[in-house]
Amino acid sequence: MANKYFLRALAILLLAVTLQHSARAQGQWIPLFNGKDINDWFVKIHHHDVGDNFGNTFRVQDSIIQVRYDQYGDFNDQFGHLYYKIPFSYYHLKFEYRFVGEWCKTAPSYTILNSGVMYHSQDPRTMPKEQDWPISIEMQLLAGLGDGKPRPTGNMCSPGTHIVYEGKLDTRHCINSSSKTYGKDEWVQAELIVLGDSLITHIINGDTVLRYSKPQIGGPVVNGFDPKQKQDGKLLSKGYIALQSEGQPVDFRNIMILNLEDRMGK
Repeated sequence: MANKYFLRALAILLLAVTLQHSARAQGQWIPLFNGKDINDWFVKIHHHDVGDNFGNTFRVQDSIIQVRYDQYGDFNDQFGHLYYKIPFSYYHLKFEYRFVGEWCKTAPSYTILNSGVMYHSQDPRTMPKEQDWPISIEMQLLAGLGDGKPRPTGNMCSPGTHIVYEGKLDTRHCINSSSKTYGKDEWVQAELIVLGDSLITHIINGDTVLRYSKPQIGGPVVNGFDPKQKQDGKLLSKGYIALQSEGQPVDFRNIMILNLEDRMGK
């Protein structure tokens, strides 16, 4: 039985590597962001209804989606996310990001030079007004704090979820990647290969930095949710992609996706 699972895991890993190379070679990428507006996206911010882009948090300038807080006043835990309009299951996502500007001083200190991209997220229209985070998996994005200490990016965080890491269920909220540390104001290219509810791969500037599998509902961190939406133990094979706002100004550009469902026979 153990050999059976090992061979299956090896097959999935080899498939992921093959898809990674073939996606780059074929170049059949679809832009999720048109460089002009966010009409194909919708907003959910804590303490606000779906569709309320409070404080013009998410805006577009110079072909960049900007995340800003200059119209906030007190941050008041108004964590937000910008969701692409349709869900995905098997895909290769790539985007560029950079941290800019001054951190909102009334936001929690852990949000300094910190943002993320959520995937397999619940539909934000199922989130009550006072739910803080979507039930989802996060590709966490960080920049160095200028203190000489390593601060990897492309990590995994799990609001209301768990994953299988190194062959066993891992209930830690965040797991660090093996990436280098990148600085503020530096554009970084990130890639995320998602194979439904099986293997997930994080790539930073062309280097594979983290792999895990079996994203599933479970655990804490999410608050104010509808209990019907949190079915602990349920594998996540599909969901929404969302850009995060949590107190640090950040830019996103060149957001592209390659849908892999046809190649997976889905």
